[in-house]
This record gives sequence, structure tokens and C-alpha cells, in this order.
Amino acid sequence: MCVRDPARIRGLSVKRLQPPICESGFWCRFETRVYPARLTPPSLVRGQYRDLGGRGSIWDLGSAAPRGAVTTFCAEHGISRKAFYAIRKRAAVDGPAAALQPRSRRPKASPSKLPDDVARQAIGVRAALEQSGLDHGPVSVHEKMRTRGMHPVPSVASLACIFRDAQVARLEPKKKPRASYRRFVYPAPNACWQLDATEYVLSGGRKCVIFQLTDDHSRLAVASHVAWGETSEGALTVVRKGIEAHGVPQRLLSDNGAALNPSRRGVIGQLVAYVSALGVEAITGKPYKPTTQGKNERFHQTLFRYLDKQPIADTLAELQAQVDGFDVIYNTQRPHQGLPGWITPQQSWDATPKTDPPRPIPQPAPLAATDGRRMTHVRDNGTVFARGIRFQISRTLFGTLVCLVEDDDRLLVLDAQGTVIIEHPWPAPGTKYLGSGRPRGPRGPRKPA
Repeated sequence: MCVRDPARIRGLSVKRLQPPICESGFWCRFETRVYPARLTPPSLVRGQYRDLGGRGSIWDLGSAAPRGAVTTFCAEHGISRKAFYAIRKRAAVDGPAAALQPRSRRPKASPSKLPDDVARQAIGVRAALEQSGLDHGPVSVHEKMRTRGMHPVPSVASLACIFRDAQVARLEPKKKPRASYRRFVYPAPNACWQLDATEYVLSGGRKCVIFQLTDDHSRLAVASHVAWGETSEGALTVVRKGIEAHGVPQRLLSDNGAALNPSRRGVIGQLVAYVSALGVEAITGKPYKPTTQGKNERFHQTLFRYLDKQPIADTLAELQAQVDGFDVIYNTQRPHQGLPGWITPQQSWDATPKTDPPRPIPQPAPLAATDGRRMTHVRDNGTVFARGIRFQISRTLFGTLVCLVEDDDRLLVLDAQGTVIIEHPWPAPGTKYLGSGRPRGPRGPRKPA
């Protein structure tokens, strides 16, 4: 119940509870006492009274005050009787001057506060990781301090606050949170490998390519290879390294590059032909969707961060040695934030049994070279040479091993299974090129040997 004149209710004791704040803006009842609306309730001020003149009046209002004076004073100044007597007791114990200012709520001790030397130690560990080219975020610093046996080891959240206060952390407010990612992972090692290549620069500005092969389940760096360009030979080399060290995988995921998996272009590349003969399923991501190979793309970033802190390599051999050293650190020493418990890729690889290797596809015996028959590879422009004449076969068969049968009146081109690909009659003397007679454009993939 609200009234317009506060003088009419001074000294009254209200026994029935009412809402704490009156919406009409007049005086209302609150917790068995009467005090002005829109003032901070006594339960919120927690015994503090901010008016200095009023605090002096509390001391002046002694024990000889008439009956009801304390209640009236508290109602006029918006404080509770408990706060009134707490301030007067403090003035009596510590002196009137002690009651003029509210006492600080700060605790006398903060057991959870980290000492300054621990903060400096954490910043030093972060600087050492950054100098070595490794990840130096709160998670990496926490794991590094834990493995070194330092005590105490701040939590990840505390380390983030320390780096932010020291202004050594890079703020990225536009970065998507981890909860927004749609993760996928194969259930066991060797269930799927990811292959990708990235460019790097040697001394003098010379460009080269680093092939990186990783396991999708454990994030293990299966193999790496440095080459001058992104070619099928380099891709075959790194895959052979991985198979020799860790066995044959069930699947091989890559992008749609010509050196890796050009199947979407109607061409069966050398790498696809090689792994398919082993029973490996060669798969690709959608064009212009690199997030399908996101694990390998993120692997490139970690590698670049490490290599940028190393001396610039002069040769492919020097760069290969640096990449091999990084693979050891990445597999056995660096805690991986994408794995449960921030374990290393090698620990994740050892924790789960490997997937059984696929069954190889039976291959027919290749045709043997005899008199009037020889084996050759289709050139990059889709041609083969016979008797000084360039015969057009098909660009889609680039790199395919074919058999040329030279009869008296014609040239037969057969694949490794003995199927006739094309037949050319011998042209007139002096002819240097003979087309296939087919319209331009791809005619669908042909499976090479």
C-alpha cells in the first residue's frame, strides 16, 4: 500500500511484507520497515552508507535519542537499522573518522590469485615456444609447464588472462568459436589418410612443394616429401613412404589437383591407379571446398610457423631435414588440441588398433614385348611415336602404359589387358602426324595399367 506523505507513516512498524519497489514512485513498505521507493533496498546496500554527512549524524545520534528516532532516521536515509548500528559500533571502536567512509569489501587474502613470479614464468615459457616456432597459446603453455614439472601450473583460463593482461596475446574477436565447427573423424588409424601439397620458398626465392600425408584418426604425420613441383612422381613418393612405414590405408583423401586425383576431370592419374591396385579407395573433396581436407590445411599452418623460425634452406635436402625434424616434434612432443585429453598424435595412434589393410585388386598379366610389339607410355599430349610418326591417341590416357603392334598395313594400340584402344593405318610417306579422327574433348576415363 502506497502513501503520498512520508510524514504520515514515520515511526510506524509494518508487519506485512510488500514488494520491494513501488511502481508508482511513492513510498512503500519493505521487509517490515518503511523507506522511500526507488532508493536502493537495505538488502542491496549491505550495510554501507555513502552520504558522509549522514554518517556523521549516526555518531551524533547517541543512545539518548528519543524513541523512534533511529527508525525515522533510517527511513529518511534509506538504510536498515542493522546498518545503522553497525556504523555506530565501528565509530565507537575505531573512532568517528573511521565511520565516514565505507569499509572496503576486498578480502584480506586471495588464495586463488597467482603470484607475479608465476605469471612471469608463464610468459617466459610462451616466449620460448614462440621463438622455437611451436604453438604458444594457453593450452600449449599449460601442457609445457606441466611436462616440465613446474609448480604451480596455472589453468588454461588463468593463462589466457595473464597473456591478455600482459598484452602478448593476439586478440581475434572475429574468429569462429570451436563450438561452431562440424567435426568428423574416422574411427581407427589407417581408415583414411589425407594428402595435400603446399608451396614453400628456398633461398634466392626459388619455389618448391612440400607433400604432407596425415592420418585422419590420430592426426599422425605419416610421411612428408619435398619436391620441386606438384607432380604425380612426388605424390607417389610420399604415399610409398607412408605405406612402407605404416601399412596400407583403407582410403586416401585429397583435393582434385591433376597430380593427386584428377578423376573429376575424366582422367585417372598415376597416383589413383597405383593406390587402386592396392585396394585403396581414392576419394576427393568437393571443388573449391578445402574444409574437407581441413586437417591437412591446418597442418600446413603449423609447419609454416615452425619453418619460419628455422634458417632458410638452400637445397631440397636441407628443407627435407627440417620437415622431418618437425614431424618428430609434431608426432611425439606437441600436444594436439584436436585430440581428446590433448595427447600427442603418436599416443592417439598407439591407443587404437589399426584398420585392416584392404584386399588388392587382381591385375591381369601385362602383354610382353615381342617382335613387332613394344610397350610405351602415352605422352602428355596424348600421342605415341612409331616409325617417326606421331599418332594421336587421347589426352585422357596421359601416362598410361600401352602396347604398340606394328603390322604391315596398320598400327594397333592396345592397353595392358590386350583391348584395342585405337587403330591407325600407315599414312603416306612424309607424314609426321596423324590425328585420331575423333572430336575434341574428353571421352571419359580409361583405366590404365
